[in-house]
Formats: sequence, C-alpha cells, structure tokens
Amino acid sequence: MKSAAEQLAVLSHGIDRIVPEAELLTRLETGKPLRVKLGLDPTAADVHLGWAVVLDLLRRFQELGHTAVLIVGDFTAQVGDPSGRSDTRGRLTESEVQAFADLLLETIKSQLLPEPLEVRYNSEWLGSLDMAGVLEMTSQVTVAQMLERDDFSKRVAANQPVSLIEFLYPLLQGTDSVAVKADVELGGSDQLWNLMIGRQLQTRAGQAPQVAMTVPLLVGTDGTKKMSQSYGNYISVVDEPSEMFGKTMSIPDELMVEYFELASGLPPAEAATLVQQLDDGSLHPGEGKRILARAIVSRHHDDTAAAAAESAFDAVFKDKGAPDEVEAAALSPGDPVWLPGALAAAGVVKSNSEGRRLVAQGAVKIDGQSVAAEELPRADVLGRVVQVGKRRFIRFVE
Repeated sequence: MKSAAEQLAVLSHGIDRIVPEAELLTRLETGKPLRVKLGLDPTAADVHLGWAVVLDLLRRFQELGHTAVLIVGDFTAQVGDPSGRSDTRGRLTESEVQAFADLLLETIKSQLLPEPLEVRYNSEWLGSLDMAGVLEMTSQVTVAQMLERDDFSKRVAANQPVSLIEFLYPLLQGTDSVAVKADVELGGSDQLWNLMIGRQLQTRAGQAPQVAMTVPLLVGTDGTKKMSQSYGNYISVVDEPSEMFGKTMSIPDELMVEYFELASGLPPAEAATLVQQLDDGSLHPGEGKRILARAIVSRHHDDTAAAAAESAFDAVFKDKGAPDEVEAAALSPGDPVWLPGALAAAGVVKSNSEGRRLVAQGAVKIDGQSVAAEELPRADVLGRVVQVGKRRFIRFVE
C-alpha cells in the first residue's frame, strides 16, 4: 500500500483546493479506508467531460483502497443548486429527476471501479425530514453567512431575487455529508462554499468534519463558459468516437493545456511534456490537438476507435468527402420522404423540430449537396449519403 505522502501526491494532481490539506494527510496516515463522497444531481440526460474530471478523482481514491460514496441527488435536484447562478434555477419534478437518474447512473458507474463503491439516493434521509428537522437544520447557519456567499451577494447587490429554497440547498447538501459520515467530499471549484457548510454541520452533529477537495471547472468547447449541457458546449463521455474526436478538434487552441491536464487521461508526466512542447513551439497546435483528440477518444473508447475516428475526420475535413464507412438506417415506406422525420427516426437528430431547423439552416446535405426542401422524392434519398452538420452521416436503405 502506498504511504500517506505517496497517496497525497496521486490525489493532488489536477486539484484546485484541498481544505484543509494537512487534515487530509493526517487521515491518510491512519491507514483506514476513507469514505469519499461525491454528490451529483441528475438534472440532465448526459455525462460530459467536466463531470469526468471529478469522477476521475473519485476513482483515484478507489484505486488507493478508499470507499467511493456516490450520492444521487434525487431530492436536491428538485431544489436546484444555486452555485454559480445569476438567477433562480427552474425546478424539476420528481418524475423528471428520476428519468434523468435512470439514464445517468450506469454511465457514471462506468467511470468508476465497481468496488469499493456505495451508491445512495439522498431522498432516503431528506425526503422524510419533517418541519422540526428543517428548523433544526436551518438553525445552524445564519443569514449573514449565506450572504457571504459570492453568487448570493452579487444577486442581492444587483436587486435580483434569491429564494429561500436556494438558501436551503447547501444545508441539504451538508446534511448528506452527515448522513453518510463523509471523511472527504469532492466537487467543482464552484462547490467549495457548499462543502464547507458540510464541515460545519458535521461538527454540530459530533462528527469529524470532512476534508473539502475541489477540481477546476472544465471550460466548454465554446472557449468561454464552463462545460454544461444547458450551454450546448459539451463533449459527452458516451459520444460516438468520430463525434468525440471532431468536437475535441473544434476547441480553441488556448484550451488545449487545460484539456491535456484535466480531460486527456494521459499520465501527468506525459501531459506535462506535451504542454511544455506546445509552450516552447516544438509541437504544432494542430498536431497537439490531434494527440489530445486521440487521447480523449482512447480514454472513453479504445485506441482502435481513436484511429478510426481520426481517419473519418480526415476524410471529411481534409479530403472533403464522407467517411469510408457510413452507418445505414432503414427508410420508412412512403414517397415523398419527409427528411426531418426520417433523420429523427434514424437517431441522427434528437427530434423532428431539430431536423427542420437544420434543413432550414442549410446544414443537411445529400451526396455533398445542400438540401433546401423538407420533402424529397424517395429516389433522391434512398442509398445516398446524408450529412447532418459537420460530423454526422447516415445512408438510408430499404
């Protein structure tokens, strides 16, 4: 087993803050497996590379013999985390949250080791809170403390509303830490305030307060906002290899250092060498981005998929053609063909409305020629290569 100092070195890679770091080292020195909590609210249908950053840290704890305690925030997701928000987040229903949880959990678990892993739903303890429990919880934090929080204070100063339910969210998250007796809690850099509230509640409950560990927020493919499904600037861990490769190639050059360090999955020393080569000019940004894209696809698929994705990318963007192999989809009977519906049925677009929008934007091509009409003769569609956007291809067959 690694020494405490060796473990700390492994766990510190890519970290934003450890509060307090000396306390983490002390707990590691005991030799006892730590209970390492990560709470994720199922508020969307996908897991992106930003989430993968903190999931990677949780997995590193597992690899060192510590227990990953994954909190599925089926209750807190209905409240809505106000962290980093400039307005009040819309609330989700219980059924919406459960649907997202069902979609996400297996993908999240695929990023972790099967053991040691404990999965808990926070409705288990939060759903049964009565008014006495809520009053006890709220008595432990003052309004002044809440207003010390940066995003709350900015909204108050700008005369923007802050709802009482948003004040409750950090208390609910902290109650999770008490319920599972967390030794360490992980989160993004915007979560530090919430994690520190957890320390406070644990102390009041007579528990040793958890160590807070935060990771940087991965910037999305637009190069400006944090990666988020709501911003549409994300790369999913379950994207097809060609889609994952193409999205990575589209990021601004200035993000490469961050992606090498946080998202590539490369050994830290290898990532550091590539970053240094980018900095001193010995590695061309274009080639650096290819290395990065191959690494990300290999991490979430395999090396063979990464090589195929690069070849497909070159076929489209270098040779201006379609990939050598294009997925086939059965074309429903009927003539003419309503193209938006056919694309949606084949899973190339998410909905009929998205298909209509892309046709209207000129983003749909058949055999390299832009399509202007939604309805086309069947003969103009059957057997042809249909391109949607830059990286999605389909060939319709009987």
